[in-house]
Amino acid sequence: MKSKEYKPIPVWEREVPPTHPGEILREILEDEGLTQKKLAGEIGVSFRAVNELINGKRGITPEMALRLSKRFGTTPLFWINLQANYALWKAARKLEKVGA
Repeated sequence: MKSKEYKPIPVWEREVPPTHPGEILREILEDEGLTQKKLAGEIGVSFRAVNELINGKRGITPEMALRLSKRFGTTPLFWINLQANYALWKAARKLEKVGA
């Protein structure tokens, strides 16, 4: 019996948007019982920066990726890749609207 070849669908071609990094961060904070204010103080950023990220109004910058990775024991690329996938999906939807 021949096995079927699996071809993943590129993130920008998917109909459902990838999860915004802020949603992931929100879940981590809930799991750890950590407030946005406490996280902001621990990583040396403003409450507003954390809040806007969690609410999807701000993206992950390389600096924020470094701060979050250090705090949560992840890699900076984990956070950057979440942001890149989300940004690619949004850009693809925008280009579809203008017919490009």
